[in-house]
Amino acid sequence: MSIIEEAALAGLLAELGITPPILAAKGLPPYAVAPEVVAAETGGDDREHLLVPAAARAWRQMKQAAAADGVDMHIVSAFRTLEDQADIIREKIARRMPMERILMLSAPPGYSEHHTGRAIDINTPGCIPREEPFEDTAAFRWLQRHAVRFGFTLSYPRGNALGFIYEPWHWCWQSPAEGGGK
Repeated sequence: MSIIEEAALAGLLAELGITPPILAAKGLPPYAVAPEVVAAETGGDDREHLLVPAAARAWRQMKQAAAADGVDMHIVSAFRTLEDQADIIREKIARRMPMERILMLSAPPGYSEHHTGRAIDINTPGCIPREEPFEDTAAFRWLQRHAVRFGFTLSYPRGNALGFIYEPWHWCWQSPAEGGGK
């Protein structure tokens, strides 16, 4: 990240009231914004869900394999810019949600896996998007058994070290160069 980009991010975080002490207490790793993203899938609302090219290929292969097993799943959220992430935080602030709660539900700009173009929020027909009951679906059970074959891992299991709520819908593709780790 350039000095100009770092300054812009610092200004955005300050505008949101996310101070360096808050960030330090949360202990989140920073994530760079993906330099290149491509359409991995187009949603029912004609919105393109973007990922880095390798993650997009892996998603399409994984979705096809799941479909072959009778499991229907789709992306509800993928790549997000810093401003997209800031808008999510702003919406929660506007609802007067305490910052401590906001940061259990959403990462601040600069600290979201979605910036990498490798993270996806997945859903399946008949399930409310980004809600815990996703864990009770055939799609989640299929992901638990097979996602790793395609390079995807569950980012925020119950009791995760980063203090985020359990997100059975949030999966992140790990490039082979990363050795499958975060």
